[in-house]
Amino acid sequence: MKNKVVGVRFKEAGKKYYFDPNDIELSLGESVVVETVRGVEIGEVMEPPKTIEEESLQASLKPILRKATQKDLQKEERNNAEIPDIVDKCKRYVKKHNLEMKLLGAEYTLDRSKLIIYFNAEGRIDFRELVKDLANEFRVRIELRQVGARDGAKFLGGIGPCGYLLCCITFLGEFETVSIKMAKNQNLSLNPSNISGLCGKLLCCIRYEDDTYSEMRKGMPKIMSRVKTAEGPGKVLSSNILERTVKVDLSETVKHFNVDDLLEIKEYDSMDFVTDKDQKNKHARKN
Repeated sequence: MKNKVVGVRFKEAGKKYYFDPNDIELSLGESVVVETVRGVEIGEVMEPPKTIEEESLQASLKPILRKATQKDLQKEERNNAEIPDIVDKCKRYVKKHNLEMKLLGAEYTLDRSKLIIYFNAEGRIDFRELVKDLANEFRVRIELRQVGARDGAKFLGGIGPCGYLLCCITFLGEFETVSIKMAKNQNLSLNPSNISGLCGKLLCCIRYEDDTYSEMRKGMPKIMSRVKTAEGPGKVLSSNILERTVKVDLSETVKHFNVDDLLEIKEYDSMDFVTDKDQKNKHARKN
């Protein structure tokens, strides 16, 4: 079964969610009012209406309520204007209760039925008393939402080691898994200061080129592998994946070879291509 959907996001570089267009004619970039699990909110159409398979949906579709009116947009603007003052008050209450948490931001739902406050913390926080104080202060339902380090960086923003604004605040709608294995696959330095972002986690951009490096690694000998070259047998000391070259120890000298010019490759535990230098080292260890 197919469903007609429209893609909506609620923040710049935010995650995309699908809604039922409800027979409303919508265009890219238009503001719409929708009801989410958090309440009534304003979002932006980032993907015009289209038809997709029902199996592709992660949850049941909620309908678009209406196109955002001028009154809706003004209400949203007034809500946003109050946020800096709200965050300052929240910080005072956090300090009052001596809670180890870092406030990141806050937002009202469009109908002001709920105030959502985002924070980052190392572990679990008992904020029951804080919620009581905030509810008395703002006279609205309070939801405190703990987010991870990456989401925290998305809230605060900043400039990455590349000199550009962080990917997560410019275009990265969803975070994908990044692993140390990917960094090793690209021959990156494993020094945490070199491969970590402002959030303290592995750089998201490590993920971007992983597929390319994985493809280019095919046929490349591993470090310490034994190889046969036109100049004799040797041992691989290092490799350049992008140039597809390897540095080979030929016992008497070290030379670079293109991978396509190697005559044979064997894993490092094979003794078929033991060099003279290896034999000398083995003999020295015995003595």
